[in-house]
Amino acid sequence: MTSEGHPGDAGQDGVGEPDAFQRLWTPHRVDYIKGEGKPTTSDAVDCPFCRIPSMDDAEGLIVHRGEHAYAVLNLYPYNAGHLLVCPYRHVADYTELDDDETTEVASITKTAMRVMRDVTSPQGFNLGMNQGDVAGAGIAAHLHQHIVPRWGGDANFLPVIGRTKTMPQLLGDTRELFAAAWPTK
Repeated sequence: MTSEGHPGDAGQDGVGEPDAFQRLWTPHRVDYIKGEGKPTTSDAVDCPFCRIPSMDDAEGLIVHRGEHAYAVLNLYPYNAGHLLVCPYRHVADYTELDDDETTEVASITKTAMRVMRDVTSPQGFNLGMNQGDVAGAGIAAHLHQHIVPRWGGDANFLPVIGRTKTMPQLLGDTRELFAAAWPTK
């Protein structure tokens, strides 16, 4: 509190310089920033993308399981509904996928986009794979395809100025919506 007693204002006693800004705190992000839960080696035994398939769908945030790959919500999403498509096999580079894995990663990506359009009506998508640490891969040892739904105005002042992202829905609730809408063939 400031000397005026307004909750949320930066204030005295080492909390910061008083100003006109309200603060939206996202302390859960510190785990990601510190690298907690990130593999310490490139081995499959240390890989969260290798462990997730052994969990039940709700616990692992798995939306769909295929024969060679699966779709899972990103635990630290760039935007609401951010999905990852991961091959089950522990490979780092896109060129290491066999033809069946490549086909299924592409097929799951297309289905995920259709499901997202039906459930959350995004106006666009960012799709991509970050290959290697230098390219921004948070977990470089296990290939994963990002599917990030986008809406006009979703990059407002919060991420630009406040380096904070608001998520309108809990990950478990998003997983339930996507999983229920996923076609059963």
